[in-house]
Amino acid sequence: MDWKLAMVTFGIIFLAELGDKTQLACIFMAAKTEKPWSVFMGASLGLVSVSLLGVLLAQVLCQYLPVDLIKKAAAVAFVIVGVLIFMDKI
Repeated sequence: MDWKLAMVTFGIIFLAELGDKTQLACIFMAAKTEKPWSVFMGASLGLVSVSLLGVLLAQVLCQYLPVDLIKKAAAVAFVIVGVLIFMDKI
């Protein structure tokens, strides 16, 4: 286990997720249901599952595509999603 890599990844994900739509959804769900531990467990499982899918997909993609191409494709996808959000399409 590369603990330095694990801690850097934790820090990046922690900072990236602060104040995002997922966190706001958790706040609203916990307030509405008054069951914060259930919301925490569901949100944790969801984030872990999505992270696992991302890591597994990256592992497969890296076998067939150069890392630079994957980075560029991710950047383009990120911009497209941002534009769609800005235009209220999603």
